[in-house]
Parts: sequence; C-alpha cells; structure tokens
Amino acid sequence: MSGFKLACVLFDLDGTLVDTAPDLIACLNKTLVTHGFPAVDNTNIKPCISMGALAMIKHATAETDEKLQTQMLDYMLDCYQNNIAEHSRFFTGMNETLDMIDSLGLKWGVVTNKRERFTLPLMNAMNLMDRAACVISGDTTANSKPHPEPMLAACRQAQVRPENCVYVGDASHDIAAGKSANMKTLAAVYGYLKDEDQPENWGADALIDHPQQLQHWIQATLCH
Repeated sequence: MSGFKLACVLFDLDGTLVDTAPDLIACLNKTLVTHGFPAVDNTNIKPCISMGALAMIKHATAETDEKLQTQMLDYMLDCYQNNIAEHSRFFTGMNETLDMIDSLGLKWGVVTNKRERFTLPLMNAMNLMDRAACVISGDTTANSKPHPEPMLAACRQAQVRPENCVYVGDASHDIAAGKSANMKTLAAVYGYLKDEDQPENWGADALIDHPQQLQHWIQATLCH
C-alpha cells in the first residue's frame, strides 16, 4: 500500500454497515401473505437483499405475473418506509468501528443503491446523519453501483480524493464500483452473500469477516 494515505472509509449500507434484513424480510413476508403467498425463510431470502426489493419479491414468487410483482413491490416499499428501523441494528462491532474511525480523525460515509426515501430515514433512525461526511443513495446520481459515479459524488461531498478512500461492501458490484473509482476495496463477507458468491474472486484488497477486522485493517494501513 505504498503511497496510500487513508482519509475516508466509505460503506455500503444494507449488509455492511447496518443489518437491515429483519425489517426488509418482515415487510416482504407481510406483502407475500397479503397477496396470498406463503412467507419465506430468512436464510433463504437474505442473500437477495443486496439486489433490491424487487429481486426479493421475484425470488419468493417465481413464475408470477410481472404486473402483480410490481404491485407487490409498491406495497412492500410502503410497508418498509413506515417500518424503516423497527428491528435494524448495527452489525456487532460496527458502532465501535465508527467510533474508532472518528477518534482517528478520519472521515466516513455511505454509498448505497438504496433509494433516498429509505436511506435518509434509516440514517436518521440510526443517529448517523450528523456523523457521516457523505451520504449517496441509489438515486442521488444518474448511475448507481457498479458505476463509479456515486463513488465520485461521495468523494466530492466528503471533500476527499478517491485514491485516499477505502470502500467496504458485501456484493460484487460494491467492489467493482470502488475499484472503478480507484479506491481500495474490502469485501464484507459477514454480509448478505449468496451461496454462489466467490468474494475471493471479486478483486478486493482484502476480505473482512467482521467489523472488528476492519479496525485492524485501518490500524495496519495507518501504521504502514
């Protein structure tokens, strides 16, 4: 990491910074049951979260008419907006990791494909808005991840250079976005990975099994 000067840690939101699965799955199951489908098992649906609500619905209602799936999506998103942080929590050790980042005088922020109507209320509910140097949602810029545009927008907002950032995410499109913006990248393998995912092949600079491991990576980087 010769020449790398860490200034900002950027996070994906769902499955990386915050465990939002309980609220998303609760709203999905309410939607399914309301529309005559059986509820789904948490383990079965969790890997779909990184791909968005429609992917969750399609996984749970395969072979169903797309028009009905679109109606179900609207229902689920309204449910989720009204129950944005009933059960969502930081991943174990993440709050302490943010405290450490703050104590070192580093900036941190969020780049997510989640739409702003959900990102901002969730960030507020988790008391993160005043702490984050930047918050970029899936509809903040014309393109979303894996395109580099939201990553570069985050850097402008946080007033840092992309090459001085590390991006942490739990999906291949997260790592692709970070790399295309010339950032260091870390794959959060504690997140919502699919069985077929091979994070070791995503090209990330390292894999992290838990937020505490991110602390170790930051300390090692700063001491390098």
